[in-house]
Amino acid sequence: MKAKVGVLISGRGSNMAALLYAAKHPSCPYEIVLVAANDPEAAGLTLAQAEGVPTFAQSHKGLKRAEFDRIIDAQLRRAGAEYVVLAGYMRLLSAEFVAGWENRMLNIHPSLLPKYKGLDTHQKALDAGDSHAGCSVHVVTSELDDGPVLAQTEVAILPGDSADTLAARILIAEHQLYSRTLADFVTRDR
Repeated sequence: MKAKVGVLISGRGSNMAALLYAAKHPSCPYEIVLVAANDPEAAGLTLAQAEGVPTFAQSHKGLKRAEFDRIIDAQLRRAGAEYVVLAGYMRLLSAEFVAGWENRMLNIHPSLLPKYKGLDTHQKALDAGDSHAGCSVHVVTSELDDGPVLAQTEVAILPGDSADTLAARILIAEHQLYSRTLADFVTRDR
């Protein structure tokens, strides 16, 4: 029996797409049961729908954080999700939401945590003169980008790199790392 995963996105959903296509392989231990977005115009919703994955979208504007998170939580549970994956979801989650999915929610972050939490990670790595940047998959906790790191991939910083060129290479690493790490995560107790 495959683990049921809900994916939260805010934009184009490239990491969601990588997870979705990995899930099509017969040996993949998970399936995507819902893609939900806090932006009804998120491009990733169109792809999920085209691939036959149920979607849900509602703007968070005008709603309190906890109120919006309760709506998302209800949709995830209605879809039968056992795990939640954040894939470019650009909202902080309420403590109640995080507690409700404790040890069952992952995030991918474009830095080698614990370095460079939050935004602008690529520029921070460049400004620091680092030789490598990368990405991390971690368990979501109530502290931003602070949960236990499950896996990382280092990516070399090249001479002349900009934040955009570095981000493009790290995104390739993210797409490979996230699906493998999620597969390991959902099978750890089975």
